[in-house]
Amino acid sequence: QVQLVESGGGLVQPGGSLRLSCVASSSTLDYYPIGWFRQAPGKERRGISCINSSGSLTYYADSVKGRFAISRDNAKNTVYLQMNSLKPEDTAVYYCATTSYCSGYGSGIAGYWGQGTQVTVSS
Repeated sequence: QVQLVESGGGLVQPGGSLRLSCVASSSTLDYYPIGWFRQAPGKERRGISCINSSGSLTYYADSVKGRFAISRDNAKNTVYLQMNSLKPEDTAVYYCATTSYCSGYGSGIAGYWGQGTQVTVSS
């Protein structure tokens, strides 16, 4: 079993930046592709980015492409999501999860989930 813990969320003004972290409890994180998902109030949870186990392949949804960057440090059992040029519509709870795969078209089925971290973009 893998336990994931997200951190780094908070309140930021439009145009600002945040970096989310997803830390795994075990040293096996490097076996897993990891996805970042978000859920805005009243909306479905959607995948926005993923990274394969080695970090050599990434995917971004159109809504975040060019503004967000996913990366991983397997030695630290951590996956990051750098979020720049934030917009009010980025407000959501952000989750990381292990996924069955990450391709250029998106991620596969999520397995282990973190508890989520709130991101609020508001002036």
